[in-house]
Amino acid sequence: MPNLKATGARPDVFERVVAWQGRHGRHHLPWQQQRTPYRVWLSEVMLQQTQVGTVLKYFERFTARLPTVQALAAASQDEVLQLWAGLGYYRRARLLHACAKQVVAEHGGVFPRDWQALAALPGIGRSTAAAIASVCFNQPVCILDGNVLRVLGRYWAVDEDIKSAAVQRRLWQRAQALLPLAPANMAPYTQGLMDLGAMVCVRGKPRCEQCPLRADCAAHAQGRPEAWPVRRPAPPKVVQHWWLLLATQGSSVWLQQRPEGGIWGRLWAPPVFATEAACWHAAQVCQAQRVLPGPSVAHALTHRSLHLYPLWLDGATHAPAGEGAWFARHALPAMPAPVTRWLLG
Repeated sequence: MPNLKATGARPDVFERVVAWQGRHGRHHLPWQQQRTPYRVWLSEVMLQQTQVGTVLKYFERFTARLPTVQALAAASQDEVLQLWAGLGYYRRARLLHACAKQVVAEHGGVFPRDWQALAALPGIGRSTAAAIASVCFNQPVCILDGNVLRVLGRYWAVDEDIKSAAVQRRLWQRAQALLPLAPANMAPYTQGLMDLGAMVCVRGKPRCEQCPLRADCAAHAQGRPEAWPVRRPAPPKVVQHWWLLLATQGSSVWLQQRPEGGIWGRLWAPPVFATEAACWHAAQVCQAQRVLPGPSVAHALTHRSLHLYPLWLDGATHAPAGEGAWFARHALPAMPAPVTRWLLG
């Protein structure tokens, strides 16, 4: 991997990034207005696999209900999932709750300042830990989230798979050498790298003319920056077909809580069946007044593509088999996004 062995960076990289961030970076985000470890941590977790525009409304609602790590730790998991419903990747919410409980129980409700101690908490990886430590505590530690990986992968024209653990270990070391010496520059430098990836060094067509690092960016010098970072082709998604039994009684609907692990873990959903025949067989138990198959819906997950087929039972006189409960439409629990759309429109 020759690109990572060379020195490859001018010593003023951090100065250019900090200057650019001051003039052109993002300064309006809600977690920047009150830069507490709790708010930075929550934003970093929400932004994993999710766009900023989507996160904004969830962040405001979440912090309005649970403004501190103590409030999050004291909340029920169902309440946390209810606030998270629609953001997807629900394991993040469960780990968020577990982390808050551990911060309160083991650290007196105060986040550790050291990134290694932060990374030891549930659901906080090295990059999230580094973001909290650098932005909130001015600790000299680099981050390597998706945006920063893209910026540095292009800057050095890293010609191996950027997601490889071995490549990332070397990138951590090399990125650490770019850090500013003055602690006061750590927060704007960290934010600047993230902003560059989000606003300038974007996936499809990077806006190199706006980039403060273009003068010595190896990918830009080669005239095809979009060729980096290099990634292995993603494996094809597994396609699954689910039939869902939506039994209703007046304004109430029957829901079951999904198992802890797996898809939609701990969320409430209609009974799920692997075959259409099994779903229709279960419908017979309910003795509904009307049975109405609904249009199918495609629901994309990280590694799976779900094809969902709803079977509506209007006026069910019996509940479907298995554990569950009737919920009024005005008091529904945390549900997956497609189920929410079916029930609430």
